[in-house]
Amino acid sequence: MRELEDFIAAQNGKTIAVAFHDLESGAEYFFQADQAFHAASTMKVAVMAEVFRQAAQGKFSLDEQIPVVNSFSSIADESAFSTFAKDDSEQTLYERVWKTESLRELTRLMIVRSSNLATNILIQLVRAANVRAFLDELGVEGLLVLRGPENNAAFRQGLNNTATARGLMQLHLAIAQGRVVSKQASEEMIRIMLAQEFKDGVGPGVPGNVPVASKSGWNDDLFHDAGIVFPPNRKPYVLAIMTQGYPDEPGAREAMKSISSMIYRNL
Repeated sequence: MRELEDFIAAQNGKTIAVAFHDLESGAEYFFQADQAFHAASTMKVAVMAEVFRQAAQGKFSLDEQIPVVNSFSSIADESAFSTFAKDDSEQTLYERVWKTESLRELTRLMIVRSSNLATNILIQLVRAANVRAFLDELGVEGLLVLRGPENNAAFRQGLNNTATARGLMQLHLAIAQGRVVSKQASEEMIRIMLAQEFKDGVGPGVPGNVPVASKSGWNDDLFHDAGIVFPPNRKPYVLAIMTQGYPDEPGAREAMKSISSMIYRNL
């Protein structure tokens, strides 16, 4: 991985973390993989996993219709907060507030369009403490889910979701191995992530005919992506890339694309 490390070293003033596992050879690679970052939307995969677990436990059906609400209680002080369409990458769900939607569709919107509103609805249902307990059960390290997005009171108190590249890699690896809830549930989660509309970072670094099941996350100062890559005629591999410090989003995207491309070429 000398090419990769030389590339990272040339990114002056930037923080980059990488975690990789190849299911074909068992090879792994870690670079600053235990560096904690604000998780941004990458934590939504963990919420999806808990939704599937509780569905498997019979607590609800994924096809069950639940109310679309937009009022949530902050973990900081129990004050009410809402999300806003202008700040969300998915707007159509706001048109259905006070109507109903299936848990399956809410989960899809949370991953495929990174809906903040859907995420808060689902976290309110399954509870962040249960998400954390399931991550512990799966042996996922360095991924802390405390709350849903846009909880500004919690943000001001430093109560934030955090993630490491190792933790994101471990979670996606467990899904790739069929260990999250069941083989059938893991395969459905992969199908959801394959439909990802924000193909950032990992996906652009591989040929266009190579499927990538991924989830990215970003804010003004950081950009992350993690996913399962399915090259032809071999087992898949899992790659998580986390970045911070790029002055603009295109620069972060290009760096992640370069890292993904180096790994694909070397396989």
